[in-house]
Amino acid sequence: MRLRLVAAGIVAALTLSACGGTLPDNLRGEESHGASSHAASSSPAKAGAKAKPEAPEVALRAGETFQEISMAAAYTPKAPYGSGTDDYRCFLVDPKFAQDMIVSGVKVEPDNPDAVHHVILYKVEPQDVAAAHAQDASDPGDGWTCFGGTGIKGGAAAQINSAEWVAAWAPGGGERVMAKDIGIPLAKGSQLVMQMHYNLLVGDGADQSSARLRLTPASAGTKTPLHTMLLPAPVELPCRKGTPGELCARTPAVADIRKRFGEQVATADLLHLLCGPLEPGPTQSCTRPVTEPGQIRAVAGHMHLLGRSITVDVNKGTPKAKRVLDLPVWNFDDQDAVPLPKPVAVKKGDTLTVTCTHDQALRDVLPAYQGTKERYVAWGEGTTDEMCLGIVLLTRG
Repeated sequence: MRLRLVAAGIVAALTLSACGGTLPDNLRGEESHGASSHAASSSPAKAGAKAKPEAPEVALRAGETFQEISMAAAYTPKAPYGSGTDDYRCFLVDPKFAQDMIVSGVKVEPDNPDAVHHVILYKVEPQDVAAAHAQDASDPGDGWTCFGGTGIKGGAAAQINSAEWVAAWAPGGGERVMAKDIGIPLAKGSQLVMQMHYNLLVGDGADQSSARLRLTPASAGTKTPLHTMLLPAPVELPCRKGTPGELCARTPAVADIRKRFGEQVATADLLHLLCGPLEPGPTQSCTRPVTEPGQIRAVAGHMHLLGRSITVDVNKGTPKAKRVLDLPVWNFDDQDAVPLPKPVAVKKGDTLTVTCTHDQALRDVLPAYQGTKERYVAWGEGTTDEMCLGIVLLTRG
């Protein structure tokens, strides 16, 4: 839904294990054309799909108020490492909370919607505010380059199981309103980071995006805290058989991703430490254990433009299996979280599996790929790179 959306957390978490894990042998070779191919999804391509109409405005509910936050100044995006077509920039915002609050809805307002690929709001706990200001001061100009997470807080392994996300926005429009009994807690003195992903392929003008928070005082005691669990999976999509070009081999393709996003170690490689070995092909998945009991309230998926379908399953392959997200036809312009009709209970030791299917054939019909050469596609931060990410929203206990 970075959607590294995630990668700084993944990179730091997995780098801790890098000494004990290596890239699977089947992904080390220079050439990947020999990988067996699978049939593409039978779902029709969503080329030129329109964004869904914005949902009607939800009136303020008992005890709620609105508060506007915004980038302090206009920012003109640019490729920070001199190449590439994407810019991830983080901006620190102080909502000046005088008491503990609960966020139960967020409406992101992109100022330059052509350029804004996605937005993530991260909470900065009071004890981390000084580190956030230091991060901001370390990069000239307003904000700082932040491929991956914000770079503020360590303990990235915990970010995967309980991310510091307040909201994630991608095309689909409208306010993300939570059920009336849940919300994201923000302590007095907390600040927020607006992480902006700008797609320079379609827009590079100045931007000063804003967001509207729907807030309730925590002292009201009417909402249960909501947590975010991230389920990333590798993407290993070979070129179609017979496609020429150096970047149709995995090694140079991943090296190109590392260069464009300043990665010392490619997230595309590190994900295999989390998810294990796999064969290149259109469909990939990753299974992770549940570490705390909870109730799943909503689920979202995030891929880019070559996505065909995405699912999230509880205890996949067992008699207790239950599918909590099923998007058989991926639409990049509709990435809303899907509320579950009834909460699904999970306990410690259960598993969550995200599965994604991507399709090289979509580059033949999507305007974003006009004039580009086919390449081996792996996890990357760019709009024309790919991701596979499940986003599970749940209460604990």
